[in-house]
Amino acid sequence: VALVEKNDFASGTSSRSTKLIHGGLRYLKQLEFKLVHDVGTERAVVHRNARHIVIPEKMLLPIVVDGSLGKQSSSFGLLAYDLLAGVKKEERRKMLDRHATKKAEPLLGFDKLLGGGLYFEYRTDDSRLVIENAKSAFANGALLLNYAEAKNFVYDDGGQIIGVTVMDKTNDTQFEIHSKTIVNACGPWVDLLRKEDNSLKGKRLQLTKGVHLVFPYKKLQLRQAAYFDVGDGRMIFAVPRNQITYVGTTDTVYNQDIDSPRCSKEDAEYLLAAVNKMFPEVKLKLEDIESSWAGLRPLIYEEGKSASELSRKDEIMVSDSGLISIAGGKLTGYRLMAEKIVDLVSKKLNHDFGKCKTKTYTISGGEFESEEAFEKSLKQFLQQSKAQNISPDKIKEWFFRYGTNTNKVIENFVSLKPNSTEIEKAYEAAEFIYCVAHEMIFHLSDFFIRRTGKIFFDRKNSEKQIEYLNDLLSQQFALNDIESEKNLTAIKEDYKLAVAFQ
Repeated sequence: VALVEKNDFASGTSSRSTKLIHGGLRYLKQLEFKLVHDVGTERAVVHRNARHIVIPEKMLLPIVVDGSLGKQSSSFGLLAYDLLAGVKKEERRKMLDRHATKKAEPLLGFDKLLGGGLYFEYRTDDSRLVIENAKSAFANGALLLNYAEAKNFVYDDGGQIIGVTVMDKTNDTQFEIHSKTIVNACGPWVDLLRKEDNSLKGKRLQLTKGVHLVFPYKKLQLRQAAYFDVGDGRMIFAVPRNQITYVGTTDTVYNQDIDSPRCSKEDAEYLLAAVNKMFPEVKLKLEDIESSWAGLRPLIYEEGKSASELSRKDEIMVSDSGLISIAGGKLTGYRLMAEKIVDLVSKKLNHDFGKCKTKTYTISGGEFESEEAFEKSLKQFLQQSKAQNISPDKIKEWFFRYGTNTNKVIENFVSLKPNSTEIEKAYEAAEFIYCVAHEMIFHLSDFFIRRTGKIFFDRKNSEKQIEYLNDLLSQQFALNDIESEKNLTAIKEDYKLAVAFQ
């Protein structure tokens, strides 16, 4: 297996989601029971296979006057959700009256509050999920190439697809990869490759944009995550995460540049209005926004349906040339989608690969046999931190990012032998050196945006280390002054763009 990605791994939709492994409660309203069942049960699989980056998160569903969900429908919906998704007993829904709901979340406005429901979803780091899967694929023999763009297809005399021409963007060279089967799993770019294959007919994509805003936690001090009505039929999430709270998402038809979706001022004001309406005490303003990101959903177009009404089901399309394309779907169902594709490839090659193993395969960093083993591992790392003069909070941050691989980050920190004034610098360097050695980073944005998310969730602290890490990167890859300065300029621009609106 060879995987080629024209930019960095997860640089498209896969790093721009709401960062939740969730069952899609709102799809019950669309009567998509199978979708809720499939992704709901898959939540437990993804949690088991990647415990360090898929974390149970208590979620509050406020029920308000003029909301899209009433008390009875919410109770029934959450019950159906628990049953369809096979939710374990201790995480099943609990219905609250208006006073208990206000107590659970004091920031809620009381006047229009009817009650609420508490249930569980799973918070994740989407781009970490991608890179840990990629590392696991590599460990099983896959060839992985980032910054390698598939430019066009190679065909045999009978018009069957047999390979791709790839441009290595790091040194501007081209080469061909030949393969018995080619899968187009390019998210928003799926139809561009189908067009290149002259097979863009029948079903096609409808891209929709989703925007998220990040606020300092002190500005939006939620006691748990919330999922609430906007008032126009949409629902949005507000999720506390360490020192920030992020809010999203929008859902608007998108027909602009696929490579660089941006948050507009209109997007930001829409989300601000929704949050301020549900939590009237917070009075958030544009200047309170610490960062933002925008991503594109590659949905299947359906005549007469709005962006929010389009199904999130995945679809597989096979062209006359043999190109296999997959689009749609949800982050939660990624493993199930991959299983379908491999089953199809197996059938096409007339080869029995045996029963799918990924349902019980713990991915890189998540090699824990049980919840008890997970807790024991964290405790051992925390004990180790005392001997190495590492902050317990930093150990937890690393553990919930790298899992069992945290020991390698700790080894890097110890080898740096920092004095008391260099601790913060050494924390950053320890992670950075690990990512260079094990996670194929070529640019600072790979580290700050996708491997760690620091550009969104830890801006002030990480921004101080940019120049130091740029020097480290330049040393690692023997970059000249011009290349080094180019990298520095690029990451500074990325930091600006995270708070600039179109």
